[in-house]
Amino acid sequence: MTDIAQPATRPANPRFSSGPCAKPPTWTLDVLSDAALGRSHRAAVGKDKLKAAIEGTREVLGIPADYKIGIVPASDTGAVEMAMWSLLGARGVQVLAWESFGAGWVTDVTKQLKLDAVAKTADYGELPDLASVDFTNDVVFTWNGTTSGVRVPNGDWIADDREGLTICDATSAAFAMDLPWDKLDVTTFSWQKVLGGEAAHGVLILSPRAVERLESYTPAWPLPKIFRLTKGGKLIEGIFTGATINTPSMLAVEDYLFALDWARSVGGLEGLIHRADANTKVIADFVEMRDWIDFLAHDPATLSNTSVCLKFTDDRIKDGAAFAKAVAKRLEAEGVALDIGAYRDAPAGLRIWCGGTVETSDVEALMPWLDWAFNAEIAAQ
Repeated sequence: MTDIAQPATRPANPRFSSGPCAKPPTWTLDVLSDAALGRSHRAAVGKDKLKAAIEGTREVLGIPADYKIGIVPASDTGAVEMAMWSLLGARGVQVLAWESFGAGWVTDVTKQLKLDAVAKTADYGELPDLASVDFTNDVVFTWNGTTSGVRVPNGDWIADDREGLTICDATSAAFAMDLPWDKLDVTTFSWQKVLGGEAAHGVLILSPRAVERLESYTPAWPLPKIFRLTKGGKLIEGIFTGATINTPSMLAVEDYLFALDWARSVGGLEGLIHRADANTKVIADFVEMRDWIDFLAHDPATLSNTSVCLKFTDDRIKDGAAFAKAVAKRLEAEGVALDIGAYRDAPAGLRIWCGGTVETSDVEALMPWLDWAFNAEIAAQ
């Protein structure tokens, strides 16, 4: 190992975690100085900031004016489960899964809600057969598989004349991919992902079709208070104007407001997509020139531009899981890449976050270190 020279340049920011993700590059603690701390979130100042977060989300993501946007508890998971518990059961259900979080939604629908759903699944690196999805049913799916690095290529496979609702977990896609709102009836994300916000808050976006379902259908099961979106058969409008179901962190809200301002400063959604694409291209160019590493995604059209998942392919590797962990450990010990090991349920490898808050120069600086860590670990076997 001592014969293998280390690269001369290190990433300025070694944070490549897939969640919570890197803060925007201009972030400092000072940006939180105007947070409404020690104040009720129901006071005018709290309501104004929550409403600004909602309408800022609408502006940056280009969400239609007649869609409802709410800030809800328990991150993206809370938002997805709130939607499933409140909306499913009115008609048949199909759930698509090609990685661990999608598999979790399959479990929720079939084992917890006990619905007779059709699960369409695929192995890590692949997508299910999207052409076979029956949109007379409600359809639950992730836009981007955070733990597999595989995303749906677009929304063309979603029927315009669908009878059921589409419920889309977009937590690693929102702010990095172009989401076709006319195809999505329920969309969820957590601002801890692409915008690098603080954890524990989810965002729930409802189309008019989803609101109609909420106001015309009552599930057969009891709903916890934090899941209730209607009262007396009518949507609780306050949830979608800033009157949150439970107490939010106004510090986290202030952090998100800064992230939205930063997003505007880099060109809004188009600028964020460009930054993520540029980061991913750095890795794609690196992979193309080496025969010992590859993407987990089999089809380039489905390659994520946020959670980029890699696998080692060298025949000299005796234990893939141990090797990948050792490489990640070397990089962390050198302070050049933190938290880039594959997700615990995913195939062995690395996962490098490439969302817009990551600087392309840092991804470029990381690549020679991947060479170094790979070769050092091969030599150490």
